[in-house]
Parts: sequence; C-alpha cells; structure tokens
Amino acid sequence: KVLTSNWTGGKVVTLKTPTALLLDANKEIKAFGYEAEDQYIDLARDEEHEDYYFFHRFKMILHSEKAISRKTKLKDATGKEMEAIKVFELSIKFLVGALMKNLKNSYTDIKQSDVEFVITVPAIWDDRSKQFMREAAKEAGIDKSSLTIALEPEAASIHCQYLPAKDHALSLSKYLGELAVGTKYLVADLGGGTADITVHHKVDDGSLEEMREASGGPWGGKSVDDAFEMFIEDIIGKESMKQLRTTSFDDYLELMRNFEMKKRSVKPGKEGNTFLSVPLGLVQIVKNDKSRKSLEKAIENSPYAGKVTFENWKLKWKNENFLRFFEVTIRNIKAHLREILYDSDMTDVETILMVGGFAECEVVQNAVREHFKTKRVVVPEDAGVSVLKGAVFFGHVPDAISRRKARYTYGIQSWPSFNPAKHPENKKVEVNGKYRCKDVFFKYVTKGQVLTLGYEKAQIFQALNPKEKKLECAIYISDSRDPVFVDDPGCRRLGVLTIPLPDLPDGAAIELEESMIFGETELRFQAKDIFSGKSYEVQMDLLGDTVDEDE
Repeated sequence: KVLTSNWTGGKVVTLKTPTALLLDANKEIKAFGYEAEDQYIDLARDEEHEDYYFFHRFKMILHSEKAISRKTKLKDATGKEMEAIKVFELSIKFLVGALMKNLKNSYTDIKQSDVEFVITVPAIWDDRSKQFMREAAKEAGIDKSSLTIALEPEAASIHCQYLPAKDHALSLSKYLGELAVGTKYLVADLGGGTADITVHHKVDDGSLEEMREASGGPWGGKSVDDAFEMFIEDIIGKESMKQLRTTSFDDYLELMRNFEMKKRSVKPGKEGNTFLSVPLGLVQIVKNDKSRKSLEKAIENSPYAGKVTFENWKLKWKNENFLRFFEVTIRNIKAHLREILYDSDMTDVETILMVGGFAECEVVQNAVREHFKTKRVVVPEDAGVSVLKGAVFFGHVPDAISRRKARYTYGIQSWPSFNPAKHPENKKVEVNGKYRCKDVFFKYVTKGQVLTLGYEKAQIFQALNPKEKKLECAIYISDSRDPVFVDDPGCRRLGVLTIPLPDLPDGAAIELEESMIFGETELRFQAKDIFSGKSYEVQMDLLGDTVDEDE
C-alpha cells in the first residue's frame, strides 16, 4: 500500500509540492513546499522577509553544476548564500518528519528505525550527485544502512510492469497486455527538471534489463517555465525582472503559479485565446520604468508586438502563440527520442511509456504521438506519481532491474613501465630508478557495457613507494569507449579513495587488490591489502573531502 498526500498551493491541489524551503534567521526549518511559498509571500508583503532564507526550485543544481561538492553554495531569494548540501539536508529532514507524522496516525508504535527509505534521482545524474544526496540524507538523520537510491525511470517502469492490472490502474499490462519475455519498450520520464530516457527489456527471469544507458537533458516542465520567464524579461527588461524576483517576490510567485495553471490546462490544436492574470506589482514595476512607462507600451516595443496584448489586467495570446512556450522543450525531447528509436539496435522498440509530472501535459503527449505515429505511446493514469510508487516497490525488490548499461567508461590512473613503441615521450617519468608512463587510463568497464548486479572488476597493483603511509587511488570516467590517458578529451576524475598502507620491512612490496562494483544504482569500491588481508569497503569520496572508511 502506498500512502500519498495532497499538497495545496493557492488554487493548485496536487500530489506533489515544489522544492521550496523556508528557514528562519537561525537557519531552522519554518516550512516546505507550497506552505513555504505562502509564508514567504506573507513575510514579503509585510516587509519582514529579509532575515529569512527562502530557497526555491533548487534541485536542478545537481544536474547543472558539474563540479558539485560539499562547498557548493546556493543563493536564496534575496541573494544570501548557504551550503547546498545543508539546504538538501533540511529539505529531506522536513519530509522525513512529515512522513513519520503521517505514519504514526495509522501505526502508533512505529519508529524511524523501522522504515527503509528510498530516495529517487534522475538516471542521468552522475555518481557525484548521487553521493551528494546520500550524504544529505545521512545528515538529515537517515541511517546509511536504511537508505536506497532509486533511479526515476527505473522506478516508474518497475511500477507499471510489476503491479497487476486488477490491482492498480497504473499497471503497464492494463495497456499492453502481459509483456512477453524479450519485449522492449522506451521509458521517457518527463519530470519537473529533466527528461530521463532509457530502454527496458523483459528477460527470462521476469526482471528488467536496461538496453541503453540512461540519457536526456534539462527538458522537464521547468524549461517551459524558463521560456515564459525569458518572454517576460524580454518585455520588461532585465532590471525590472530582477526587481520582480527580489523585492516583489510575492508578485513573481503569483505570476508563475498563474502560468503553471495555464500550462496544465492548455489544449493542443484548440482554437481561441489564453488569458493570464498579471499581478499588480509587475504592472507597477513597469510603470516606474521611465523607458517603458506601461506594460502596454513595453509589449508594443518588444519582439512580441502583435502576438500578445494586455487587456483588463490580463495577458492575452491566441492559443497557437501561447503554445510556443513549449516549442524548444518539445523539440529537444523529440530529437532525443528520435536519436534513440532510430538506432539500429532499437528498431524493434514499438512502445513509448511516458511517465512523470510533465508527461501528464496533453501538449507534450500530443507532440510525441504525432511525431512517432508508428509507435504505441502509453501514458498511465497518474503518471506523475508512478516514480514515487515504483520506488516503494523497488525498496522491497531491489533486483527488479537485473542488468544496467554503463553510462561511462570507468578506470583508474596507472603507471606501467615505459614502452617507447607505444608511449609518448612527454609521459615518461622516473620512479624509484625505473622509467614509467604516467597518466595511463587503466579501464575497468566500457561505456555501454552490460553490467549485472554486483558486477566486480578487480586488479592487483603494487604501491610504487613502500615508505608511504597511504595510497591515493583516483577513479576516472570517460565519455569515450577507449580512452588512452586520463587527461584525454572527455576524461575527468570522478573521485579519490585513500587507502592506509601497513608498515613493512625495507624492500618489501606492497600489493593491493582494488575492485570496483558496478550494476547497482550507485558505484561501490573495495580495496584489499594482500599482505595483511585487511579489506576496506567505502563509498568513494566524490565531493572533494575525506569520507570515513569502514573496515
């Protein structure tokens, strides 16, 4: 049984709530979601908001910030900075508290230690972002042994695949019939921030195999909001837009909520007009701008003259002009789907399963159906919560996805003996009296390789300097299938594991067996000292600081 709660913001009632966090001057939680927005609006209107911290729609930083670390900062609505990991920690802490409060209404004796937690993340997030979420959850009070990271398109696919039609309307079998072994289908998880796309295949044991590594981009519902914001900025100017977002944030939020309702309700191909109420604060900001004088004049002098008007405190478009806010986002989604479906290995994929909140938008559904007329497009009922409900199932059956594709080529930096026949002279270095080649990419896994659960790749290495007290092992990833050196284009360091070395007699060799464990939603790493037999298993540090080791 999956318990869900409604969230209310203004006139909007949904099963989801915005990533909005309100903290007081002491950085203590005041509210989250719609409630955080509403409280901040009240504070702003009373001009009492300056000492508060308000963070809004911040999740996308884990996709857009490629070098995310513990030191990464987020700016709140007034420009005050705070560590991003702390913002995520407090958000998770609020959600855990809300969950436990709800559970205690039905199970009075339940404790947090009785609960196994599952946090979902886009499959296109890298290993660094997954560790970021895990560490934020740990700081929020979730024990690491009670936490599973689930990939969002996998969770949705699992939910639609495994729940029988007679038990739930979201079952894929309701729409496709029982899936035969060998059936392939594309999963397009279209959420608020990202479009997360993969292809699944039902295998002999009834589990699902990932046929293509997850891919996608920032083409969720927020990208349509961004297009609307750029439209407003083009009309009123950057300075007025900045003023709206800061000193008149309540009006900015009202404008965006009004747009959200229109975005949800607009119909593709329907003639007529779309009207959007404009808050008084926006009109006043433009009126105070001497170069524009009024919103009407600002529109007349903008690139949108003749395409939108301002009448009776409302913006007015013909429906076909309003739908242009979706154009770039839909174009990117279609292009990416086309790239996958027209691949020679994917010609037998006949079904597109659309899930996620943005997949509920009829404009998006219609665009995909019109563009891929030979494919069967399935949009389950309540597609926006299929990820949530699938994550609950995944928490019980983590091996429901039995094979995954490697998103990158993984390896380590090695220092083999220098071979002038294949190694460039500029990579030649002398170590302990021997010439070696530096920066060689020693490959463990190749991009696109099929990985079973717990797939382990081990290699024995010798420490170059026996007198050292520790060995730092850097892990590298590459977008190429066959990188040669760790500084080749497309290569980057993923993280570092520090392994303590034992004291050995002079001249004794130190050998280490290093293993990487793949095939799960997170990368794991092990190191074994051959001399002492001591093993280390850690979640490798990807965020720039030291991670404690567990023996």
